[in-house]
Amino acid sequence: MPGLMVPATTLKDKDGNNVDLSKRFAEKTTVLIVYRGGWCPYCSKQLASIQNIEQQIADLGAQIIAVSPDSPEKLAESKIDSPNYQLLSDDSLTLSQALGLAFYLDDKTATIYRNKLGVNFVSLDGKAKVALPVPAVFVVDKKGLVNFQYANPNYKVRLTENLLLAAVKSVAEQ
Repeated sequence: MPGLMVPATTLKDKDGNNVDLSKRFAEKTTVLIVYRGGWCPYCSKQLASIQNIEQQIADLGAQIIAVSPDSPEKLAESKIDSPNYQLLSDDSLTLSQALGLAFYLDDKTATIYRNKLGVNFVSLDGKAKVALPVPAVFVVDKKGLVNFQYANPNYKVRLTENLLLAAVKSVAEQ
């Protein structure tokens, strides 16, 4: 939520290296995207649309970090490759849980996703139940403070490019 700090979290990049989010936030204003995974067509469309405005975001002095439950190996398959846009693995859903975005899938939905999409999920409680994050976008300042947040449980509805640019501009001007 706006006004709250993003919890200190270490995630993995596509090469399996540890990335300390606090250190990354300290570098510049950050657009933090939490998405369901590279297998999700709505997420892929959102990431591609944000790539369309990536240069404008960079011109405002901001970076983009996109986080999903995908493994580092899955992230390595992505076509996104830019110095302003980093994909990170939250394969244990540590960040998603801390942000209040992780939710359990019912057994029927989990089976459909596993069988038809071939998606691997992690369990939040170490049991058979599986979880995903609600897609969300945050604009975080250099201190790790959330200045803007958009989350919608309807994974088909995503933030517009214009609204995201306005939020980044507002934070960058502070």
